Amino acid sequence: MTIQGHLIVCGFSPIGVRIIEQLIGSGERVVLVVRTVGPELDAALRRWNIEHHTAVVSVSAALVDAGIADAIAVVCVEDDEPANLETALTAGQLRPDVRVVTQMANPTVGGALAAGQIHGATFDIADLAAPSVIEACMGHPEYHFEIEGVPFVAAQLPVRTESTLRELFGDLAPVAVVPGEGREAPGAGLAACPGRDFLVRPGDVATVLGTPRQFAEHRITTATTTPEPIGQEPRRVGPIGRIRHAVSSFVQDVNPNFFRMLGALAGLLLVSTLVLRFGYQRPGMSFLDAIYFTTETVATVGYGDFNFSMQPTWLRVWSIVLMFAGLTTTALIMAFLAELLVSRRISQTIGRRRARVLSGHVVVIGLGAFGIRVARELRARGRKVVIVEISEADRFISAANDLGIPIIIGDATLPETLIDAGVERASAVAVLTSNDMVNVEIGITARGVLGQKWSDSPQRRGVPVVMRIFDRPLAEAVTARFGFRNVRSTAELAAPWFIGAALGLEVLGTMSVRAQSFMVGRLTIHAGQGLDGIAMKELSAHSRVVAIARADGSLEYPPRRGTSFAAGDRAYLVGPYEELLSVLEQQRQGAA
Repeated sequence: MTIQGHLIVCGFSPIGVRIIEQLIGSGERVVLVVRTVGPELDAALRRWNIEHHTAVVSVSAALVDAGIADAIAVVCVEDDEPANLETALTAGQLRPDVRVVTQMANPTVGGALAAGQIHGATFDIADLAAPSVIEACMGHPEYHFEIEGVPFVAAQLPVRTESTLRELFGDLAPVAVVPGEGREAPGAGLAACPGRDFLVRPGDVATVLGTPRQFAEHRITTATTTPEPIGQEPRRVGPIGRIRHAVSSFVQDVNPNFFRMLGALAGLLLVSTLVLRFGYQRPGMSFLDAIYFTTETVATVGYGDFNFSMQPTWLRVWSIVLMFAGLTTTALIMAFLAELLVSRRISQTIGRRRARVLSGHVVVIGLGAFGIRVARELRARGRKVVIVEISEADRFISAANDLGIPIIIGDATLPETLIDAGVERASAVAVLTSNDMVNVEIGITARGVLGQKWSDSPQRRGVPVVMRIFDRPLAEAVTARFGFRNVRSTAELAAPWFIGAALGLEVLGTMSVRAQSFMVGRLTIHAGQGLDGIAMKELSAHSRVVAIARADGSLEYPPRRGTSFAAGDRAYLVGPYEELLSVLEQQRQGAA
């Protein structure tokens, strides 16, 4: 029996656009729910030709109009996280059994959703995309995951002799082959999941997958330590929270005597106001006059409207005390403020000085939630890190200081800033700002600073410049036009997790080969559905079954072309997620 239904996507964010395009490309029916409309949305709707609803009155009404009663899943990917939370809770209330897949960077709220009664999954895009950036920065792109308790590794290996993949790597499963420089002519681009008889030549790079034992049998050394999960990030805060953070930072940084002097000055102003209010004669003073004349005296400003020349002797003596005391306290307050400013400037200077003596470090450019996440994990793996950030007021600077990471405040599009960060001595550069075109400009500047170290040579590997690009077409264009080998599209890396969770494919991990993303997923074979009894050779040519966990508890790997699925099997697949979605669609189709 064919499964009926559609998917509801809530949100017109970059990740939402990628999810919709991929779902439409795989033949799924999509209904879009948005809160506002605009020219970009109108143009996209004309291109997609899909049904959409606007949550003008309420999200609940929009979900009902979108057909949540018959939907396969609801995907919440708005830019506003409180809106995602509202939509997820509303969808779970309207239909408790529907899959609800939610984007949520706040770990506390995300954990509460995952542990609650809502059926589905919660993802943080930074969590999903950061591992790919980290592995590229480590200089030996390897991806680790487990299949039924058995560790597997996907590693990128250079080809040194002309031969077939079977002769070079035996039973290691080919995931991708990237042609060497000078061979990327039309039709000679990246080969996804090629057969073992695929011919490779020196200069090509093959990505193969297998167990550590299989790699050892071929005398291929790989890292055996599975990366630990990235630590929890500070929660996102609004304007009020940022003001509180700024005030808190000021209180922590300033000399404690600053507040004592401020209190002394306030006390002096209060006492002097009372003295002048009741002691000043001919013609006398109001409280406002007394405050005004006190401030004027303390500031050593004389406008001539009030003076002490005709006042009693004791009051004239008081004026002398007031002027000296006011001048002293004011000078001390200004000194403490100057000390604060100078100390912060010294802190920035120290960051530049520390960077000058480092080598083999990783330069992380852009200190957002994504940047601090990558920097923290690199430090946890023993790598030295230097951060470049354009804004002195970035809210993650304190977190970087707590980690002991040197911070350089400056514009990374300028070669001088990158030189201060020691890019020419770095082992990797990660360009992670939130602006695609700024990232491209920084990447080009970094390439110029690196010079010959940019390219691989027989004696050494080139310095990887890992670039964060949100838009997939732009990522592909940057790779083709400028030769960047480590462009990472966050939408491309994160979309498979959302799509897989919505359609019932359990995603185990994603990895990048050049600009192409690959997904590792698990699929359960149900009796009477499309994959029951299907042989490996009948699947998509650009996907690969890594292993099959049989219903009797045995694990078959690597499966052969004639191996067939059976009901109750758990199939582990790898490939571009467009191809895995076609396999999933084949599984969802019942036997005709």
